[in-house]
Amino acid sequence: MIKEEENILLNEGKMLPVMEHFYTLQGEGSHTGKAAYFIRLGGCDVGCHWCDVKESWDPNLHPLMNTEEIAQTAAKYCKTIVLTGGEPLMWNLVPLTTRLKELGCTIHIETSGAYDMSGILDWITFSPKKTGLPKEEIYAKASELKVIVFNNNDFKFAEEQAAKVSENCKLYLQSEWSKRNEMYPKITDFILANPKWQASVQTHKYLNIP
Repeated sequence: MIKEEENILLNEGKMLPVMEHFYTLQGEGSHTGKAAYFIRLGGCDVGCHWCDVKESWDPNLHPLMNTEEIAQTAAKYCKTIVLTGGEPLMWNLVPLTTRLKELGCTIHIETSGAYDMSGILDWITFSPKKTGLPKEEIYAKASELKVIVFNNNDFKFAEEQAAKVSENCKLYLQSEWSKRNEMYPKITDFILANPKWQASVQTHKYLNIP
């Protein structure tokens, strides 16, 4: 397939750059411990220096996959699908999510909110970043707000973001992995003083699963 044809299919959402896809347990947030099929899309320009999947940033490094093929494969394993990245909202998610819904799936997304929303999404995990501030439309739609805590300034950022989401949005603080021994005691103290928040832990890293 020539590059021009690929770009057309990419823009239409009929092909997507897939870094990896796998069946595992959700490790973070409200759905921790649930079986889910993850589809990790390549491409992200938010640029978090502590990102643990920097290999996802360049979409050109990851093969384009046919949307129908991805959907069929995922739905065979599990009806809970997690779209992650990279930044999955860089791409047109309408064809993929439409097909997944036809196959009876519930669709979760993990996003920084830095791009326009697209697709049919049942659960939106919103993890805003200072390096690429969110679009305003996501605040009313977010199911859970997950703020990564790297330093003390992130508590102020977390409160600023929490003030903008709906009252039904769950609020989570999660330490950046390399800072966990330093930051979780501070997160604990913050939550005890501000009990609307909850702690999120990357349980999949303790379980040694993807």
